[in-house]
Formats: sequence, C-alpha cells, structure tokens
Amino acid sequence: MNLYAAIILGTFLVDFLLNLIADLLNLKNLSSELPAEFKDIYEAEKYKKSQKYTVVNTRFGLIISTFSLVVTLVFWFTGGFNLLDITVRRWGFAPIWNGLLYIGILLLARFILSLPFNIYATFVIEERFGFNKTTPAVFFADTLKSLGLALSIGGLLLAGILAFFQYAGSLAWLYCWLVTTIFTILLQYIAPTWIMPMFNKFEPLQEGELRDRILEYAKSVKFSLRDIFIMDGSKRSKKSNAFFTGFGRNKRIALFDTLVQQHTVNELVAVLAHEIGHFKKKHILVSMAISILHMGVMFFLLSIFISQKGLFDAFYMQNISIYAGMLFFAMLYSPIELILSIFMNIFSRKNEYQADRFAVETFPHPESFISALKKLVANNLGNLTPHPVYVFFNYSHPPVLQRILKIRETVNK
Repeated sequence: MNLYAAIILGTFLVDFLLNLIADLLNLKNLSSELPAEFKDIYEAEKYKKSQKYTVVNTRFGLIISTFSLVVTLVFWFTGGFNLLDITVRRWGFAPIWNGLLYIGILLLARFILSLPFNIYATFVIEERFGFNKTTPAVFFADTLKSLGLALSIGGLLLAGILAFFQYAGSLAWLYCWLVTTIFTILLQYIAPTWIMPMFNKFEPLQEGELRDRILEYAKSVKFSLRDIFIMDGSKRSKKSNAFFTGFGRNKRIALFDTLVQQHTVNELVAVLAHEIGHFKKKHILVSMAISILHMGVMFFLLSIFISQKGLFDAFYMQNISIYAGMLFFAMLYSPIELILSIFMNIFSRKNEYQADRFAVETFPHPESFISALKKLVANNLGNLTPHPVYVFFNYSHPPVLQRILKIRETVNK
C-alpha cells in the first residue's frame, strides 16, 4: 500500500469513525424530558415519537454508511476499478466515451445499490411515522427523471471536463473552472422554470391576505420579488418547508402547501423574512463565491494529480487515464472536503443567526417567528436535544432551541 492509498483509506475510516461517534453521542443525548420551551407545542406522545424517529433514522443511516464503506473497500481491493477499465477499453471507443462509460457505470452501480435503501426509507420509515405521501408511481417517475437529468446535463458537463483535460494542455483546469462556473450560474436561472416543474407543480399564490402581507413586507425592506408560488409538497410528504429559487431578477418564493396549511399569516411572513435576510446579508452571493473559488482550487489540484502514477498504483490500475484520474483524485481530495464541510457548517450556522436577527428586526412579530420555528421542528419530528459534537459535524443550522434563545436575546436588548 503506497502513500496515496494510505491517505484515502485513512480518510474513509476516520470519516466513518467520526460519524459513528457523533451518531452514538447524539442518541445518548436524547432527553426523555420535554424542553420547557416546547410544552405549548408538543404533546408527550408526539415528543416520544420524535425521539423514536431520530433513533430509527440514525440506526438506518449507520447501516447505509457501513454497507457503502464495505462495498467500496471490497471493490477497491479486489481490483474492481482496474477490471472495469479494461472492460471499457475493450469496447474500442474514443477516450471521452470511455470516460463517460467508466464513470457512468460506477455511478449507475452506486445508484442501483442505494435504491433499496431509498425505497425502504420512503415506504417503510417515512410511512411508519406518518410522513410519506409518495406513491410507487411518483417515486419511480422521480427516479427516471433524475436519471434522465443526470445523463443529459451531468453527462454533458462531464464530457466537457474530460475533453479539456484530454486536449487543452496545461490550462485545462482554468477552462474547466470557467465552464463549470458559467454552468452553475446558468443552472440557477433555468432550474426554477425548467427543472423543478418536472417534479412539482408551482401554482401562483392567489390574491388575499397572505400574498398582500408578503409583498408589503418585501417592499418595506426593498426586496424585489417577482413571483410567489405554492408547491405541492404534500404530493410526497407531510413535512413542510419554504425556499427561494432562481437568481437575480428571476428569483421566486416557493411555499410548501403543507407549510401554508400549518402556519398563520404572521408565522409565514416571519419565515420568509428570515429567507430574505439571507439575500440582504449577501449570504447567497458569498456562498456562491466560496463555491466558485473552491472549484477553481479543486480543478487546479486535479491538474497536478490527475496523471500521478502512484495514485493509479493505489487502485491497482494497469493504465493511466483522465477519467480514472478524476475519480481517484476525488477520493484523495476527501480529507480536504471533510475539513471544508466542517468550516462551511460553522459559516452556515453563523449566517442562520444573522438571518434570524434580520427577521426579528424588520418584522416586529418575534413570537410569530418563534412559534413558526417550533411548529416546523415539531411537525417534522426534529431532534430538540442534538449533541454538540453531532451539531459540529452535521448541522448547517443551529439547533432550534439555541435559535429561539438568540431571538429572545435580540428582542430584549
């Protein structure tokens, strides 16, 4: 085993161990006593149900991560990567097609292996806890649409990256960076009008108090808003959410129909005030800039390691290729990704606090915002007492109790 193999294997094992420890600590931290802040929302039986939901999902997640690790290591150390490469090369296609087939077959195999777990999660776990509204027809239609998008959009982008590294010389990483950046920005524009409607219906919010209050608030904070839509989230789940889609003047608000059914007008406006806060505080632009910079660094490092013989030796490869080099570099890069994900979660949690503060400072109904947060976590059976270690590694949002305390602290200043 050479240095590259040791780094990659070590990262796989450390990542698995860290997540295992975090999961076990999180389960141990479950409290049988309902936090006082939620006694007006949770009934004792529903609180027990939320804890059971956390336990079941955590255990199921451990089964999935263990299975994934074992399959990856078995495939690696039995020479599976090399055997697949030899097989694809025998078909006699050009290098770009070889790359598309090689990576595509691996991704398809991963998808097939994960499909039973996704089916179980949807039709057993989510059904057991009263969330699932997805029919088998909708589930498999979603699956086929996702595969189609991956093949068309993802395949096109991958072909471009492979072509640049195959033919563009030393500046290939720069061309890949520029093209991927343009692709990412364009996707922000086309997703709301072309991609998302393939999966859900988006109906314009009808005239009435809710629409008037949202537009009135948006105007008060000088936030240009093109559209407000109701999304048929209940088609798949009873869980609720709200989000912005689009970019620039093309941005729009999407409210789950379940969210509108479960919340008052003040609560809904408060939730949207929080989302608008992310835009006003430039969180979206900063996150995109960080993502673009990260892609540039990643492509530059890829250009250095993509043909390193030691990296191919780590996977028992007989031939060096652009496509296999990309795949192996992604695994070599995983320690950096692990560290970056921790810092990005810290950054994201900080942004959530700032958006909360913006909401309560610009929409003078803090108790409505607090009650909205309570309902969201209660209706989604969220964990009220996550362990700090689990939060550190996995949470992009602060725990809801901490958010509520910060909101009250802001209001009382």
